[in-house]
Amino acid sequence: MKIIDGKNAVMGRLASYAAKEALKGEEVVVLNCEKVIITGSKENTLKEFMEQRSRIGSGQKGPKHIKKSDMMVKRVIRGMLPNYRDGRGMNAFRRIKCYTGIPKEFESSKKIIAGKEKKVKFSRVEEFAK
Repeated sequence: MKIIDGKNAVMGRLASYAAKEALKGEEVVVLNCEKVIITGSKENTLKEFMEQRSRIGSGQKGPKHIKKSDMMVKRVIRGMLPNYRDGRGMNAFRRIKCYTGIPKEFESSKKIIAGKEKKVKFSRVEEFAK
């Protein structure tokens, strides 16, 4: 089982690593999903995100976008998998768990530190999960 601390980790890199490990057959747990960062200017990223979220379609059919930070990270990981609806992609997606904060069962376990302090423009996932 791979336990990854998502604090200060770049979202895309974290997602590709988690997807690869899940495809290998590992159980993957991502903690602190609200502290994962998205690089780029905050205004631009927020504008693109709100444009995507506002497209709901006729009769509220979809696409609908989630507002919880752990589910946002899981959705990005899902995009890195080959086919999440059947076969090995579906099995790999079932092996991935994402949490906001650190649950009690993972407090004492050894974690992989995925991120470090960045000196570039970035914004955190918790800013989009409002």
